[in-house]
Amino acid sequence: MSGVFGVVGMGNCTNNLFYGVDYHSHLGTQRGGLAVYNKETKKIQRKIHDITQSQFKSKFFDDYKDMNGNSGIGVISDMDSQPIIISSSFGNFAIVTAGLIENAEELALQLQNEGLSFSEMDDGTLNTTEVIGKLITRGENIIDGIEKMFDKIKGSVSLLLLTEEGIYAARDRHGHTPLVVGKKDHEHVVVSETCSLPNLGFNIVKYLGPGEIVLLKEGGLSDKKGPESSTQICAFLWIYTGYPASSYEGISVEGVRERTGKCLAKNDDIELDFASGVPDSGTAHGIGYAMGAKVPFRRPLVKYTSGYGRSYTPPSQEIRDMVATMKLIPIKEVIKDNRMVLCEDSIVRGTQLRNFTVQKLWDNEAKEVHIRVACPPLMFPCRYILSTRTISELAARRAIRALEGNDIEDVTEYIDSNSVKFQKMVEWIKDDLGVTSLKYQTLDDMIRAIGLPKESLCLHCWCGK
Repeated sequence: MSGVFGVVGMGNCTNNLFYGVDYHSHLGTQRGGLAVYNKETKKIQRKIHDITQSQFKSKFFDDYKDMNGNSGIGVISDMDSQPIIISSSFGNFAIVTAGLIENAEELALQLQNEGLSFSEMDDGTLNTTEVIGKLITRGENIIDGIEKMFDKIKGSVSLLLLTEEGIYAARDRHGHTPLVVGKKDHEHVVVSETCSLPNLGFNIVKYLGPGEIVLLKEGGLSDKKGPESSTQICAFLWIYTGYPASSYEGISVEGVRERTGKCLAKNDDIELDFASGVPDSGTAHGIGYAMGAKVPFRRPLVKYTSGYGRSYTPPSQEIRDMVATMKLIPIKEVIKDNRMVLCEDSIVRGTQLRNFTVQKLWDNEAKEVHIRVACPPLMFPCRYILSTRTISELAARRAIRALEGNDIEDVTEYIDSNSVKFQKMVEWIKDDLGVTSLKYQTLDDMIRAIGLPKESLCLHCWCGK
């Protein structure tokens, strides 16, 4: 996943831009970028850095001070170098995107056949943000270009587009990824994560609907295209991806995670000394479990600074393992001789949970380790944001392969939490993790904890729909 931030005001915007983008650092580990429009010079300044080995703020701390303009956009990217600057028949613009395009290669080939070329390529890899920008230039104007781009893509993309007029913000047509508008005095911002707003003094004024397009400019906010009638926002935002202090569709991430923990506790009857959560995203699930089970919440594992980031998002297994090894430090005085529930947001591959989390608890003489997962087993790779890319990566599919003797196409029985096959799959994963017991959240309880109708959520990674 990626996170985007844009700001338009009367004076220099770069201070708010720098800190606003930094509040999206949990959404990507590959690239960071800023672009600012200076209305006096009528030029766009751009800075892009690799952030795989260092944090956004350290890379851009000197750069942003040399930038000047009243409007700007920025991105924390999980893949592409962004922003991209493009010259078009309706003027120059810079663009940042969040999402995943399944048919990017096909679209790029079509554009090349029309005579267009691509220059923003890292190691010869196609830059999907550049593809999106080039598709937009095929329109009669920016709005028409965005609409025609939406017609062509398979997948999901939300974007910010910086022009002389201001910032165009467009949320993807299904609403998989969020965009939210905030306001302070004469400044407006548009963000992926609402956690970027309070400390900068902005208040939420609008959650963009699916497919909605707005223009932020010095004079304020203007609607350019209304929202679609239905939303399919990613449910995983509340369970794992989103920041605890953020909200989507007006629903608090922290509140949802506490409710999922309570749901897990209500279906349990085990004897415990305390409840906990895998830091950081499992913490609120663990707090909710402790509240529901009426047991203490303790921290057998603590995360060492935010600098190690998320072990889920780095692109290679080697880097994921290194991050997982280093970031969690066990506290033996809390662990030894105790029976504990450890709440986890999800089990994706399962290798890190087994090798770098559970094993630390056993090494420090835990008496019992019970894993409770805030969502159902992940069954399908995501089609709309960059996360798991293949079925073979998923722990549940590995279990099914072991039980069936080969990969199977129809996994309906394994999705049904009341089926015998589901129970056998969970038992296999429990043994593979080496824990005392393992339980997953039911799909219905997860939906209830979020608080939106089922049809308003994207649940593809759990049930293929």
